[in-house]
Amino acid sequence: MNDPEKAHHATINLLALGGSLAPGRGLIRAMFPIKQNGPEVKAFGLTFSNPLGMAAGYDKEGTAWRGLACLGFGHIEVGTVTPLPQPGNPKPRVFRLVEDEAVINRMGFPGSGAEAMRRHLDHPRPKGLVLGVNIGKNKNTPLENAAGDYVSLVRAFASKADYLAVNISSPNTPGLRTLQKRVALEALLNPIAAERSAQSIQLNKPVPLLVKLAPDLTDDELDSALEAIQSAGMDGVIIGNTTLRREGLISSKATEEGGLSGKPLNELNTSMIKKVYARCGGTLPIVASGGVMQAADAQRKLDAGAVLIQLYTGLIYEGPGLVAKIINSGLRS
Repeated sequence: MNDPEKAHHATINLLALGGSLAPGRGLIRAMFPIKQNGPEVKAFGLTFSNPLGMAAGYDKEGTAWRGLACLGFGHIEVGTVTPLPQPGNPKPRVFRLVEDEAVINRMGFPGSGAEAMRRHLDHPRPKGLVLGVNIGKNKNTPLENAAGDYVSLVRAFASKADYLAVNISSPNTPGLRTLQKRVALEALLNPIAAERSAQSIQLNKPVPLLVKLAPDLTDDELDSALEAIQSAGMDGVIIGNTTLRREGLISSKATEEGGLSGKPLNELNTSMIKKVYARCGGTLPIVASGGVMQAADAQRKLDAGAVLIQLYTGLIYEGPGLVAKIINSGLRS
């Protein structure tokens, strides 16, 4: 299939169908067997059966997570979900850079909104699976009102998710990345933290909050963002989102606008993990998301200071067997 977005939807539909039926789930597990699960990871109050997870952006609507779980993931992050439905950016908006083992996307958080996502998560959870929900603001919500969108999403998903990830780093929603600046970030995270506290009391359970940062931050910007994140009492960071950089690409599609993911992001991502680990002294759990194409990439990110790793583009190029291949390689945390 030549259209990457159509191919993705076809895969999601198959995973949704397979995951909805017991024989389908059994078949997926049999096709991609996990021979040595682990190592178990304890992070932000949760226990993960292994360090490997599905990154946000793959199962945007939360329809395929039960099928994805059968591949062996220890956690799955669905979304990004917005409060209201929105179409996202005009098509075409996904481009495969095959020569670079990369993808450029400018999706812009398309989806059916929070209400639909809540329904999609109303299914029995596979044993041991940690489920995260990645939350973002609607495109038409002014930046000064962004906190209202995020607060409403914390309220909507605190009872449905094991953790929530605050996405302020997509390059495809105008102005979103400006929320990573110190003053704006504090103004955003403080009301989110307050709503989290209220939900934790009401539900009588912790509601871990992570913040997803861009890989394009300067060292000073990263320092300021981390200070705001720790000051607001967030539980961890996801490093990171897609990049706007284009160095070293050979594909003719490298000039397309949007965020770049895949192999070219690997070293940039690992370098940022090391910076965050050094700055926080290991006190802020790091989820590595960027450029994992094989087991060795995953292990390097754990060695750099990450506690968990996430896949996305690697799955597109290496196929669904990559999950079992990485877990069966014997990861060391």
